[in-house]
Amino acid sequence: MNKTSARTLYLLIAIVVVVLDRWTKHVVAKRISLYSHIQVIPGFFRLTHTENTGAAFSLFADSPAHWKTGLLIAFSMIALAVVSVLLWKNDRAHVVTGIGLSLIMGGALGNLWDRVASGRVVDFLLLYVKRYQWPVFNLADSAIVVGAGLLVLEILFHKSSGQEETAAKLNPR
Repeated sequence: MNKTSARTLYLLIAIVVVVLDRWTKHVVAKRISLYSHIQVIPGFFRLTHTENTGAAFSLFADSPAHWKTGLLIAFSMIALAVVSVLLWKNDRAHVVTGIGLSLIMGGALGNLWDRVASGRVVDFLLLYVKRYQWPVFNLADSAIVVGAGLLVLEILFHKSSGQEETAAKLNPR
């Protein structure tokens, strides 16, 4: 895969994440009243319409600070700039890295859109077991977590070209 086709693929992935995120949030906001829920898998998963003024997984949601939204928007924009540069410089076409960064970019853009438009993010996915539950999240959050997971896997399991060359010299076939 050449640089241009890789960059096109990564941009397309980010756009698909943003479009799906916007669409799912719109459907939830129109069809599920705020703080209402729809049971999907009893005892495990339900759709719950909430709005989060904090960061991921409701971090800082209870903070009364007026500058919180501005800070979260600024942080999102900085993260997007960093991810954009990393994607642009991904010249060796590490596909897993590119996909991971694209998912992070799409998720960050999806949540940034909500924050800029209304100062809050629509969350609706709730996983729970008995009285233990994960904080309510959305598709953008999921894309960010999956993208970060792909980057971690790439870091842990990808051999750099220098390691591969050294291994090839030590074990000629």
